[in-house]
Amino acid sequence: MATIAQWVEGARLRTLPLAIAPVLIGTGAAIGAMGGFSSLIIGSVDPAERPEVGIGTVLVRALLAVIVSLGLQIGSNFANDYSDGIRGTDDVRVGPQRLTASGAAPAAAVKRAAFIAFGIAALAGVILVLVSQAWWFIPVGILAVLAAWFYTGGSHPYGYYAMGEVFVFIFFGLVATLGTTYVMIERLPPAAWAGAVAIGLFSCAVLMVNNLRDIPTDAEAGKTTLAVLLGDAHSRTVYAVMVAVPYLLLLVPILTGHPASVLTALSLVLAIAPLQTVLGGAEGTALIPPIKNTGLTALTYSALLALGLSL
Repeated sequence: MATIAQWVEGARLRTLPLAIAPVLIGTGAAIGAMGGFSSLIIGSVDPAERPEVGIGTVLVRALLAVIVSLGLQIGSNFANDYSDGIRGTDDVRVGPQRLTASGAAPAAAVKRAAFIAFGIAALAGVILVLVSQAWWFIPVGILAVLAAWFYTGGSHPYGYYAMGEVFVFIFFGLVATLGTTYVMIERLPPAAWAGAVAIGLFSCAVLMVNNLRDIPTDAEAGKTTLAVLLGDAHSRTVYAVMVAVPYLLLLVPILTGHPASVLTALSLVLAIAPLQTVLGGAEGTALIPPIKNTGLTALTYSALLALGLSL
């Protein structure tokens, strides 16, 4: 029987900043489009445009969006643990042991944990749809759950065919960020698009360095990730590009009426260490810290961008 600590490890806490980050950016973009945080508090938002918008509305919808995003991320992590475990992909690992592959928890229990997390995300999503009246989010939510499951689940998991980064970019970048903004203001300003692309790239960077670490074992197990396809050297270069481009994208909010977004550049300090490690040729367990540090860089980037957009 797995301990609580093992279940927490199975949830992969280091990936959770990437679930919170898009909601921060989406919320910041919405507040910025409504005239900034001060305008929201004193009620100067144009009532003819969004009569129901207020600080309470923003906070409730942001909280629901965070629950949806965290539920999908944790569910995806447990689903990945289950599917890779029963396939034998995780029998030999460089990183932390998985619940299913190690035998710490029965495969059925891990699968059940995944669907509990998906269920929590679905419940929060339904409530968010009800309060925002954005009914078209229901099929989007269903697609997000399917994407999370079939990443490594099913007979032809797309994560085994170098498509993981594509779906991560779409759902944990574009959908999560733009969806958050839309349920608040029913439009998508340029800053929201730039932030969505930025956090999507950060999410892909985390997946890239994770798969870079696992190239030898994934290749042996027949799991063709983008890192396996590109090879070691090119994967390191692509990782660096994924981390660098979000800082170039800051020009969009800066030039579209949010000059305080320049504060986001401060997060670049946190990106230096993982970039040095990855580009320096680190292998195996030495690539574990950059996974966590890239996620923290993304979270800091998102928090500072949200602040800059909201001022």
